Amino acid sequence: MRLLVITQKVDRNDPVLGFFHRWIEEFAKHCEKVTVICLEMREHRLPINVRVLSLGKEQNKSKLKYIFRFYRYIWQERNNYDVVFVHMNQEYVLLGGLLWKLLHKKVSMWRNHAKGGLWTCLAVLLSGKVFCTSPHSFTARFKKTTLMPVGIDTDFFKPDASVSRVPNSVLFLGRIAPVKKVLEFVEWFNTLDIKFRATIAGVALAKDKKYEELVRRTASDRIKFIGPVNQEEALKLYQTYEIYANFTPAGSMDKTIIEAAACGAKLEVRNSDLKSFRAEDHSLKLLMEKLFEEMK
Repeated sequence: MRLLVITQKVDRNDPVLGFFHRWIEEFAKHCEKVTVICLEMREHRLPINVRVLSLGKEQNKSKLKYIFRFYRYIWQERNNYDVVFVHMNQEYVLLGGLLWKLLHKKVSMWRNHAKGGLWTCLAVLLSGKVFCTSPHSFTARFKKTTLMPVGIDTDFFKPDASVSRVPNSVLFLGRIAPVKKVLEFVEWFNTLDIKFRATIAGVALAKDKKYEELVRRTASDRIKFIGPVNQEEALKLYQTYEIYANFTPAGSMDKTIIEAAACGAKLEVRNSDLKSFRAEDHSLKLLMEKLFEEMK
């Protein structure tokens, strides 16, 4: 298979999207050639059969330039891919869907969000296959949608017997944003016994800075903020904290919950989809098997 992947960012050190670097590595094992078009390109170390093309966010290009480059890339690379995998952003399906149909390319879209609308429905229409991880995702309602494992690297995220967990420690790892319900976590934690200590690892986007200020004002002095962490740093946190808390509601299967569980942390979650699960059922290996079975 020759695969075209469209994604937001290629950066092995990114605190939010760094995991996708591992996905691309796995794509390369299953494909003759992988072409990746990303909005932003940073540090990456990928196999020789992977080519990464950036739309130019790291160079502060205009949105018009992004669109121009997008069309240029999908046209000039048309003989280098047979299958298209669009990760997270339906906009790329809306932009390229008709051209890909004319070129007879198979299009699959990965979208896992509780909210959606007319544009999402149109993106689904333009896709041959749709993937999500939550039965409460907006896209789960469509017949062409297949539920997938979350896709975490269980060879990387695993317990470490040599590391001792800190008693009464609580970890919250993720973007500081209303959708992540960080304020609700803080309010919940503030009611716990004073023996508990918490760490919030994450950063707020510019649009959520006021929300972050509210979260910090509400947080007790038993909560520490450490900013964003990469995959290696997240692993150490999962292995050393006793409890992992995640208050994101049903609709999106937050991969950090699976990562923490795979590392042996106790869970305090609000997502009804994840009250009972096995981390091994959401492994990256299993995801790749199912993805390529669906996309072939």
